[in-house]
Amino acid sequence: MYRIISLLLGYLFGGIQTAVMYSKLKGVDIRNEGSGNPGTTNVWRVLGKEAGITVFLGELAKSMIPVMTSKLLFKKNKVIAALYTTIGTILGHSYPLYSKFKGGKGVAVTVGSIYMVNFPLGMITSVLFFTSLAITRMVSFSSMVMTGSIPFLLAKFFKGKPYTKEAVTLGTLVSLITSYRHEANIKRIIAGTEPKLKKKLK
Repeated sequence: MYRIISLLLGYLFGGIQTAVMYSKLKGVDIRNEGSGNPGTTNVWRVLGKEAGITVFLGELAKSMIPVMTSKLLFKKNKVIAALYTTIGTILGHSYPLYSKFKGGKGVAVTVGSIYMVNFPLGMITSVLFFTSLAITRMVSFSSMVMTGSIPFLLAKFFKGKPYTKEAVTLGTLVSLITSYRHEANIKRIIAGTEPKLKKKLK
């Protein structure tokens, strides 16, 4: 039962469309601008750095709060509860009930959720993301590198635990959702047409 509650908790919070709400305050609908994706990256490109950071912080908040809540509610099963909430948050962000099931790609909410599942694990995924970004200058590819590492890190961090297999399975699902949501990006990466950051990270 705690799995279902955790999943629903994440979904309801994840469905809060931070990017859409913020962009409308600025007089635009981010879904009609740039790539049309209601997420941090598109807001950053269309409305600027300050807007991107603001939305990113909002995405972190809406993902961290439900994961922390599920860990407090289900202390005996906090890791698995947190991972189900993570998946719920990603699904809520990607397919929001409040916006006709049309949402973003869920990268920022994945970051916030994973940090709450296990802080050191979150730090490692961030290092992988920024390392990949510095080399490739592609946010989409780096996002997939980051989420692709999650099941392997979960296997390492929770090795020998009675819930290891379930944790790795849930981590794999997070990776698969990210890859599915980046299907168009994958095609552009293969074709060599995926947009890159204008300047290399220093």
